[in-house]
Amino acid sequence: MARADEAAVLQLYRSLPVQRRREIAAASTPELRAQLVRIERELAMDRSPGAMASVLTDGREMQAPHLAKIDAAFEQVAAGKPTKLLLTMPPRHGKSRRAARWAPLWYLRRRPEHRVMIASYSSDLADDHGRWIRDAVLTHGPQIGISLRSGSSAANRFDLAGAEGGAVMAGVGGGLTGKGAHLAVVDDPIKDAAEAASPTMRKRLWEWWQAVLLTRIEPGGSVILIQTRWNEDDLAGRVLADEGDRWTVIDLPALALSEDDALGRPIGTALWPERYDTDALAEIRRSVGERVWWSLYMQQPRPQDGGVWQWQWITGSRLSADQFRGIDLARIVVAVDPAGGESAVGDETGIVAAASDREGHLYVLDDRSGNRGADAWGRETCLLAIELRADAIVVEANYGGDMSRQILHQAWQDLQREQRTENMLMPAVLSVTAKHGKRLRAEPIAQLYEQGRVHHVGEWPKLEQQMVTWVAGMDSPDRMDAAVHALTQLADPQHTGLSATSYHDGRLSGRR
Repeated sequence: MARADEAAVLQLYRSLPVQRRREIAAASTPELRAQLVRIERELAMDRSPGAMASVLTDGREMQAPHLAKIDAAFEQVAAGKPTKLLLTMPPRHGKSRRAARWAPLWYLRRRPEHRVMIASYSSDLADDHGRWIRDAVLTHGPQIGISLRSGSSAANRFDLAGAEGGAVMAGVGGGLTGKGAHLAVVDDPIKDAAEAASPTMRKRLWEWWQAVLLTRIEPGGSVILIQTRWNEDDLAGRVLADEGDRWTVIDLPALALSEDDALGRPIGTALWPERYDTDALAEIRRSVGERVWWSLYMQQPRPQDGGVWQWQWITGSRLSADQFRGIDLARIVVAVDPAGGESAVGDETGIVAAASDREGHLYVLDDRSGNRGADAWGRETCLLAIELRADAIVVEANYGGDMSRQILHQAWQDLQREQRTENMLMPAVLSVTAKHGKRLRAEPIAQLYEQGRVHHVGEWPKLEQQMVTWVAGMDSPDRMDAAVHALTQLADPQHTGLSATSYHDGRLSGRR
């Protein structure tokens, strides 16, 4: 075969689907197969940072679904799609190695005409990343197809031979005058808890972000911010508050918190179980404490102090399903705080179920809150009431009035037609009006928590996080408001004119 013909065949081979390439390789001569193996390695290295890392390390580089999320962001940028990505994830989960080392190396292979900027909390750390990438180019240059320009091999800045691209490294707060970038990767911009707790340091970081880093991005350039959360007002928090609607946000807590988890994990599933399974994470949680756990590992930072609830009030009285099973319940209610009211936090509809026993202890049984329209929240509330055999539905009427009652009655009638009410009487619908301030509503319930009289049956992470992060002056989130309404009804039913003795239809008979 002539050299030109052979080149054409090999070029065609690159464009074929995988199965067809395998068939050709199986039928090839040893000499041709060797060339095809080389092409397959190149195709793999083109695919993603993780694939290139696997090829160059003979499969030793660790892979995981959450690291593939980082890969996907760089793939999008390399494909010419301007990207603003905020990715939050816990420490020791491989984010820096992938995002600040392998991925920039891969990006320069794919786009050698572009310049990459890498920033971390200190220039030393940024230079470590730059030194690693530089050394990788020197080691693997022939395989990945790039090399360093002669005389340009400093750890904090180097250029590629035969192209305009290269990389520059900087510590957060450092100058970048005259240095532009098509892609900026900001990895771990906060050094430690002390720095995160300092308003001065947070302000300084934000000013550097706005006045220095963002001004160095080339037209159509991309920014990838990857960090562990430290504080509500850290860099990620400010980005979310300032222009969160313009960013792609991928939140990866150590344990999945919601059904819409970025990786599709069931709630409570570990992020990287091969390295940190649920038992290992539980040990970390015990070691670092609740504040650090929720900030660094769950990406849910909370205020340092001043919260109406305290973590130990919740965790110290928590019950498992087995512990709860033998308790004699007196009443069960479901409370609803419709979206669109006083709260602007998440704009969710709070749906929380709670129960009381005959000794005056209260139990949070379920949290079905979420972003739902009126028909959806009415139906979900009634379904939960049926499931738990609730005797009442408590609904905040400030912002819906009779409309909320109508939504619930319509949902119940629909379920009756579908024969899904299990022959239950419709629970009493109790409208409550939040006449008092948020703190005045919440404090009596928080005091019951402090006294050990409120027990969460299982874990309800989003609800609990809202409770311990809420302080006076903040908008009160809907999950928390729904829980307060449910527990208030059970602790002081006379405030709505209904107590357990007010029923005359026997709906509470047989309740254990």
